[in-house]
Amino acid sequence: MKPSIPKGTRDFSPTQVAQRNYIFSTIKSSFENFGFQPIETPSFENSSTLMGKYGEEGDRLIFKILNSGDYLKNVRSIKIKTILDSRTFIKFFKSFIQDDSGSYVEVLDEHLKKYYPHDGKRASMKKYMLEAKKEFDYELKNVNNKNSKENLWEVFYLNFNNYFLLESEKTTSLISEKALRYDLTVPFARYVVQHQNDISFPFKRYQIQPVWRADRPQKGRFREFYQCDADVVGSKSLVQEVSFVQLYDDVFTKLKLSGVCIKMNNRKILSGIAEVIGAADKLIDFTVALDKLDKIGVEGVTDEMLSKGITQDAIDKVQPLFNFSGSNSEKLNQLKGMLQTSDEGLNGVQELQFVIDSIEALGLQSASLEIDVTLARGLNYYTGAIFEVSAPKEVKIGSIGGGGRYDDLTGIFGLKDVSGVGISFGLDRIYLVLEELNLFESVELPKPKVLFLNFDEQQQLSSLKAIASLRKENIKCEIYPDVASSNKQQKKQWKYVSNRAIEFVVAKVEGESFTLKNMNTGNQSECSLSELIKTLN
Repeated sequence: MKPSIPKGTRDFSPTQVAQRNYIFSTIKSSFENFGFQPIETPSFENSSTLMGKYGEEGDRLIFKILNSGDYLKNVRSIKIKTILDSRTFIKFFKSFIQDDSGSYVEVLDEHLKKYYPHDGKRASMKKYMLEAKKEFDYELKNVNNKNSKENLWEVFYLNFNNYFLLESEKTTSLISEKALRYDLTVPFARYVVQHQNDISFPFKRYQIQPVWRADRPQKGRFREFYQCDADVVGSKSLVQEVSFVQLYDDVFTKLKLSGVCIKMNNRKILSGIAEVIGAADKLIDFTVALDKLDKIGVEGVTDEMLSKGITQDAIDKVQPLFNFSGSNSEKLNQLKGMLQTSDEGLNGVQELQFVIDSIEALGLQSASLEIDVTLARGLNYYTGAIFEVSAPKEVKIGSIGGGGRYDDLTGIFGLKDVSGVGISFGLDRIYLVLEELNLFESVELPKPKVLFLNFDEQQQLSSLKAIASLRKENIKCEIYPDVASSNKQQKKQWKYVSNRAIEFVVAKVEGESFTLKNMNTGNQSECSLSELIKTLN
């Protein structure tokens, strides 16, 4: 079997790990300079903790974990009509997936009515199937033989079957009660509520851990990746937003990444706009579509809004947002004019004004701060400021950071009126940006200060005793493990020294005497153990 890893995951070489650790340590240093404390949470949470917190699109990308044990036996014991009907439905699904004529959209609704008379459920299944077909078509381009195509179909068959079963409330808890964390913010909110008696508010925490999303892999987008988060809970002060802008600027300045743009908006402004155009009841649909402006353009956003039931009249009123321009002050003035009839919208403008004015007075080292009124971020829990960080213009990649204020995220876990705000650094995309711009300094990989060559089996024990003494002095050292019984094997040991750029070599051990060679100068000398320690220290 040819070895492989799951799509959307990666292996990292020693050099890559060292470079990633450089980013980690830089971010961690800034976090601690700004007063944040570290915590960690489990890789997986109860599904109920995560589901419903990220919007419909976010929930779809959560990796669910199958319960251990013979869970399918329990599922089969309570078979219900819809599960039995799935066999017939799967046949249609297969023909639907393989339909290249373009007629599948027209027949989909009619066919779904047979199985899902409820409009909401039918709409959910239709969306899932269209997404599944898109994913299948994408994957199909990457296979080139019949067996691969059959295997691909089997994967989609199983995925759909699992989805079908999970949609039933009667079987969900029997199949999956846990899920891999989608981000670090919701688990953090759960942590705050669960440990509220041990926390001093306002509580400033940072967290650097991996997260998982069942997204379509592409450049800068992975299914397993690290987030580096900093949050403050228990304070409504806008000074926190100002501090986070400075934190972003501090990290990217230390990484020597100039030209970074910190984009900012306020969810209250978006709510105000939705109110003014008569689409207050469609706020989530409005913001999710608006957030895609840079990806699908004005026409794509318009089509999505229309498909969500937002009227053409409302879209016409919001057209000025699609070409919003000018300085931050000019944008704020335009927003004040647009939101005259919305108290919430004007409140959002005032909050944004405070942050902009404060940063202009304090100044930034290398980043810039820009108002972006189309910035929405698709997460449902944001209630105030919204941040998103763009890489320098010469690098074509998605956002490398983001965050915002959430006024009652802990409320879903029973702790009311605890406001929070936080930001995240996208380590993996930051890595790609630094790599593309050649901003990584030469990395010093871990290696021994001295290597004991192994040319004589009788010398091994003496070498190992000396190595134990050196390690007590915190001198990095090791012995080449295999004894060289020929000139060819001896050359192999010298080549190992060269490949790892090891500075010193003990070429020979005779009793208490060591033959030490400096590989940089070529000098060779005889020394005792104490002299060896002194030289290497």
